[in-house]
Amino acid sequence: MLSRLQELRREEETLLRVRAALREQLTRLRVEELALQSMIRCKEEPGPGSPGAAAQDTHTGAGQSLLSIGVASFCC
Repeated sequence: MLSRLQELRREEETLLRVRAALREQLTRLRVEELALQSMIRCKEEPGPGSPGAAAQDTHTGAGQSLLSIGVASFCC
């Protein structure tokens, strides 16, 4: 009975570690998704000198920040 309880505790610890790892991976994937969406939006917006140029500059900065965060998450 005691050995079965110990086995279940070890299994619980393993499952908790797996859950934490999956959550971390999901977070990294979400950040990468946001960065890619931002990059796509930047490419779809009008070029410099057009009426939407100021908005594009704002999104480009945000996209680069998100991309940097996403890349840093995967590198570390």
